[in-house]
Amino acid sequence: MQFNGFPPQALDLLKRIGENNSKEWFEAHKHEYEELILAPSRSFAEEMGDHLLALEPTINYAPKINHSLFRIYRDIRRMGHDKRPIKERIGFIWWQGSGKRLQSSSFYMHFDKSELFAAVGVRWFEKPMLDAYREFIKEEHNRERLAHILDVITSVGYSIIDKGYKRYPRGFDASMPYADLALYKGMATYKTLPSALVTQGEELIDTLFKIYEDMLPLQQIVYEISLRAKS
Repeated sequence: MQFNGFPPQALDLLKRIGENNSKEWFEAHKHEYEELILAPSRSFAEEMGDHLLALEPTINYAPKINHSLFRIYRDIRRMGHDKRPIKERIGFIWWQGSGKRLQSSSFYMHFDKSELFAAVGVRWFEKPMLDAYREFIKEEHNRERLAHILDVITSVGYSIIDKGYKRYPRGFDASMPYADLALYKGMATYKTLPSALVTQGEELIDTLFKIYEDMLPLQQIVYEISLRAKS
């Protein structure tokens, strides 16, 4: 099915979910979610995935929940202080490699009632990826490669996630060239846009493709790091 954009009512539904965030309310309006969000989400995940194959032929994607689509229900047992049962943003992922999708270098996007967030990389490393990342950047030429990629990406208007640590891990110190790379808990770049873009089918696909094309060098280097990760 061709993707023609999300209906404007999808953004209104996300706003109403925020105002009435209970499982009972959502169940009573689930037909709206399935029609306004879930059905076009499947079309979008597949069409965007087809386009991304031109950038990275080995990415994984499928227009299914727990594949390229995320569950609308929040796992309140694992989400800390946020006990709202329904997510108020809609997320998508197209990932590379055979590992867990959130620990694989990926193209990612989510939107809520007011903002669209597009990103590449891995936002938060679990231990196997964190170990592999630190092993990678122990080599000065790899730190130089990564720093150059980040400089190019930020020079054209994209942002890098914040550093997660204040102290250098073992094996790194401030005297090393590009030592600040060791202070990251993940490695990803992102851009935010108005959420209304999701209602424009072709424009949304084209805009995201350009963003992901610009970010591709980081996608590829994070994938290279993932190949060092020990399962």
